[in-house]
Amino acid sequence: MTTGEQDPQQDTGTRVDDYAALAAVGPYGVRPGHALITMVEPHPGHEHAYNRWYEDDHYYAGAMAMPWMYAGRRWVATRELQELRYPEKSAVAQPVTAGCYISTYWVTEGRYDEHMKWTVGINKRLNRDGRVYQDRTHVFTAFQDHAATVYRDGAAGPRDYHALDHPYVGLVLQVIDAEGTEQRAELLEWLRSRALPKRLHGSPAAMVTVFRPTPLPGDRMTYVKQVEGVDTRLTLLWFLEEDPRTCWDRFQGLDAEVAEAGLGRVELVAPFIPTVPGTDRYVDRLR
Repeated sequence: MTTGEQDPQQDTGTRVDDYAALAAVGPYGVRPGHALITMVEPHPGHEHAYNRWYEDDHYYAGAMAMPWMYAGRRWVATRELQELRYPEKSAVAQPVTAGCYISTYWVTEGRYDEHMKWTVGINKRLNRDGRVYQDRTHVFTAFQDHAATVYRDGAAGPRDYHALDHPYVGLVLQVIDAEGTEQRAELLEWLRSRALPKRLHGSPAAMVTVFRPTPLPGDRMTYVKQVEGVDTRLTLLWFLEEDPRTCWDRFQGLDAEVAEAGLGRVELVAPFIPTVPGTDRYVDRLR
């Protein structure tokens, strides 16, 4: 045994043998069956400290190190990008500019329950150990089930499981509320078969992923509010090959389009660009 290695038989605290048993059972595909989408607003004056905590610690210890969370990417909305958002009266963000950072993560299809057991446990531990930054507000945080992916270029190009690793230069978050469960099913079919293919054609967006929110467990951390619109809401992520500021005209009127179809109300359309990991780029452009 080389220096630094530990005899598993002597490791009574980490239950090493359990990992081999768990790895041998259950789904282990690559499809993003579930997502965590979390939009957060650091409190004024805490932007730099929040960014360093998330970049240096929480992105890893509170997300990527967890079982079955296999891809992640973090995005930012500078003040210029925040001011492009609509509608002004949003059920998601009050004011509509709230939530200057968003993180997106993929969870392996069929592994939601296993991941949730771990994430609740690790976040309780992180909180107990003083590794949770408190001066922030969760504007829109929800685990979500994958409902559809629509591609601009058919079978060509990256798939949805590549989306958080491919160097897309922009993201647009769109949140739509239907009137009820049956209306949401109709809305999803309309998006998948008609609205999204038409919008994607010739656009800078390579794909749109569509998700349905799921309720958070009762033993979640108290600073994260329960998810709204579990039976009525759809969350769309548009992955862009151009900076959203250069092509924002392509994303105007999404609210009117849904309203005219009589299938729901768009509650938020918000553009973001990727953060640069390990840096404080854009922190001085949030306000």
